[in-house]
Amino acid sequence: MNQVLPSSNAASTLSKNARIAGLIYLLLILIAPFRLIYLPGKLFVDGDTAATIHNIASHAALFRLGIMSDMLTAAVSLFLTFLLYRLFKDVHKGAALLMLMLGFMDTPMYVFNVLNDVAALILVQGADLLSAFNQAQRDGLTMLFLRIHGQMTYAAEIFWGLWLFPLAYLVFRSAYLPRFIGVWLIVNGVAYLGLSFSGLLWPQYAETVANLAFPCQLGEVAFTLWLLIMGARTARLATPLPQAA
Repeated sequence: MNQVLPSSNAASTLSKNARIAGLIYLLLILIAPFRLIYLPGKLFVDGDTAATIHNIASHAALFRLGIMSDMLTAAVSLFLTFLLYRLFKDVHKGAALLMLMLGFMDTPMYVFNVLNDVAALILVQGADLLSAFNQAQRDGLTMLFLRIHGQMTYAAEIFWGLWLFPLAYLVFRSAYLPRFIGVWLIVNGVAYLGLSFSGLLWPQYAETVANLAFPCQLGEVAFTLWLLIMGARTARLATPLPQAA
């Protein structure tokens, strides 16, 4: 007898869900680099505490945007993880749940890390409650909180990498996404782990590892664009399956 094929409505819904997930992933890719890359390049001066604090004080609104971007990243990441779970849960429930759990860790780490930026901003603006501290002490505490923020980002990259492994497995196993994207996601996950370990254990090599990891991190971009533009390869799902006696 013939095996039951996915209906055209089910295939259309699958492709629609894939595009929605791609749109949310694109939003995440656009928002996350603001605090991670743009803001440090704009305001932080390596090895110059006075210049860094002056830049933050002079561009407090921009620094607040960085705080807001981290909070938005946390929220969007939560929605994205759920949407991808819904998209892939029928491929392999266990792997989809593992992806959901590892992906969820991104949100609380972003939220907790925002507290370091909030503390740094309060110290820079010199609130009355800080009158017990002299200027040098406030400056030192400001740089301490900024340093903790950076180290927390390296710690979060462990989960940025780990959640890509079950996601890559789901992509590779699914019948509606190309397998080369699954392979690229694995490479992307390894790159994040390399960034995390170098930043936490061997900071003298962090910049070199970051330069090597950049092309590997485009795996997420490729995955996002495929979901957004191509959706699910419903044509492959509609291919007649062999008959079974």
